[in-house]
Amino acid sequence: MPSNRVIVALDYANKNEALNLVNQLDASQCKLKVGKELFAIAGPQIVETFVARGFDVFLDLKYHDIPNTVAMACKAAANMGVWMVNVHAMGGAKMISLAKEAIVNSSHQPILTAVTVLTSFDQDQLASIGLSGTIEQNVVRLAKLARDAGADGVVCSALEVAVLRSEIGKDFCLVTPGIRPAGSAVNDQNRIMTPAEAMAAGSDYLVIGRPITQAKDPLASLIAINESLG
Repeated sequence: MPSNRVIVALDYANKNEALNLVNQLDASQCKLKVGKELFAIAGPQIVETFVARGFDVFLDLKYHDIPNTVAMACKAAANMGVWMVNVHAMGGAKMISLAKEAIVNSSHQPILTAVTVLTSFDQDQLASIGLSGTIEQNVVRLAKLARDAGADGVVCSALEVAVLRSEIGKDFCLVTPGIRPAGSAVNDQNRIMTPAEAMAAGSDYLVIGRPITQAKDPLASLIAINESLG
């Protein structure tokens, strides 16, 4: 069972705000997620800053392009020293396998995860892009594709964790966004769970943003969430 299971989502449009938040956190209590917006604004330097401060960094750029382009992007991410990097499972097996190969051949080897179905999606949105079957069926299919192509795990809703554990087993990393402590606002997520529920279902890592980043005392909120995990 992994320790330090909370990944704080740094979804900021301002580099200084992100740095200010991280200054209030403790690397022994959490990992950090840098997504597209912050990376576009602050670039590799902010990732390297967090790594230098002792934080494990999940670079959440969801690469989805031709296989060689994605492989080179994953190699560049590995060279930044990130702990985890992700691709879109819908990019296909060849893209995922070349991404994994690039990571294996790097001096630093982050965990490679693949996004299945975004937690903002509901059944109507899934149908609107032409995918048949339920969300759960698509998540399982994409997770198996990612596993067979060499990915170490997937990013999925906590609502799909139990079935993935049943279908794929315990040695596959499951990262779950859409985590909201009881009483928190849902915001733009549709498929959510509380931290304790997600952990009980079998999540390895919990991505949590606003309940920590918008709290009056972010570290206290983080510690309270960690304590709720037992």
